[in-house]
Amino acid sequence: MTRSRATLATCSGAHILHDGLTDVLYVLLPVIAQTFGLNYAQIGFIRSANKAALAVFQLPAGLLAERYGERSLLALGTACAGIGFVALGFASGFVAILVALFIAGLGSAFQHPLSSSMISNAYPVDGRRIALGTYNFAGDVGKVGVASLFSVLIAAGMGWQAPAMATGVVAMAAAVIFYALLRSAGIGNRPPRLRSSVAEHGNGGWGLSNREGFIALTAIEIVDSSMRSAFLTFVAFLMLAKGLPEGWALMSVPLAAAGGMAGKLACGFLAERFGPVRTIAVTQATCAAGIVALVYLPGLSAYVLLPLVGLALNGTSSALYGTVGDVVEPEKVSRAFGLFYTVGSSCGVIAPLAYGVLADQVGIETTVLCIAAVTAVFLPATLWLKRSLGPKPRPAFG
Repeated sequence: MTRSRATLATCSGAHILHDGLTDVLYVLLPVIAQTFGLNYAQIGFIRSANKAALAVFQLPAGLLAERYGERSLLALGTACAGIGFVALGFASGFVAILVALFIAGLGSAFQHPLSSSMISNAYPVDGRRIALGTYNFAGDVGKVGVASLFSVLIAAGMGWQAPAMATGVVAMAAAVIFYALLRSAGIGNRPPRLRSSVAEHGNGGWGLSNREGFIALTAIEIVDSSMRSAFLTFVAFLMLAKGLPEGWALMSVPLAAAGGMAGKLACGFLAERFGPVRTIAVTQATCAAGIVALVYLPGLSAYVLLPLVGLALNGTSSALYGTVGDVVEPEKVSRAFGLFYTVGSSCGVIAPLAYGVLADQVGIETTVLCIAAVTAVFLPATLWLKRSLGPKPRPAFG
């Protein structure tokens, strides 16, 4: 196996695990709410605690990778996420849940910037969007697999605590496996070019070769991350409001993620073929329209539509992530991805909390319509991205 393929395979495995850990919360939250009698605002606050850890620690992870390398940090973060889920299984109330999920989010914060950086460096120009689309697809495999498993176990009458603790133990074991695989392949060390650069010039600056392009990408990531996090937090509640059985409603997120799997993989190829701007515009517009349709369609019809909404919901990210490397110098990719993910995750902190408060005031259906409206309002940002990138994205690795 070539070094680039080994990098993609190992990072995709890490993505499967971490996205499974992160998005299984969308299945667990309605059950946790019933167990502890929590309201929408409290659910939003719990999700925001997890997202806050992701937002705060992704940037430091990217900076630390320049000094210590990605390998050790990825293993450390994976073990930390596992500890958080073991603690969640022992949680006895609202505050304990907040702390456990903050720890889990802290650990998962390491995975995205470090894995994306390793893949971007392994695929300098040709095939980068396809590689990152494949990596994103792997994340949705984890989302669908772990969330579906939890949904089935809970629907079968098993309590949520034991599966949560078992998942945490698996994550801690995976940390050791990831470290061993990366070490045997010689992946995750600090690049020689970076050592020279740091020695000569220090480690300041973000290495943006196209500042306006990076800002435009980040602005779209803000909208996309806010919309996705808020929608997935409350879609199960929307299905419950439509009168669907609890077991069906809990499968809402896995259904949307199943469509998202296809969306992330397909949009990586589409962005490579037709360009990121067209791909992003189509997915964002389709997603906004699909969310509106979910609100107005009857329960079963809305449920069937979920995979198609998920396709557009998750597809945008492949085009965004695959374009970051076009506007950043190669020796600063880790910190640029850390900054990019931090900004997006910060919105993922605010959005569930804000929309949770709104849902308590105006109801779940009106809240979901607001999510779609905000997405549609910011569609013109794709024109800004088109102008900043020019006719073709300028490669930073050449």
